[in-house]
Amino acid sequence: MWFGWIEFDLLLGEVHSLKAKRSVVRPLLAEIRRRFEVSVAETGGQELHRRAGVAAGLVAADAAHVIEVLDGIERLVAGRPEVELLSARRRLHSSEDE
Repeated sequence: MWFGWIEFDLLLGEVHSLKAKRSVVRPLLAEIRRRFEVSVAETGGQELHRRAGVAAGLVAADAAHVIEVLDGIERLVAGRPEVELLSARRRLHSSEDE
């Protein structure tokens, strides 16, 4: 069994309030969840209106599938015009890792 996750540090475009931030972040999380069937959440920068931390994770039988899904999620996030991808970190582990 393999599990992996990816974390993004995002700079949001013309966002000047936390309410406006939610109108950008919530649809992004929903689209990631819908397209890739993964767990996803806002994980950082909740108190900042122009920054957001977003993370997604999944479990699969083989590493290739986990890598393929994480690559797809990263392409989706990087392609969104309303956010600038500042960084992406990913991890991949096997259930046999110690």
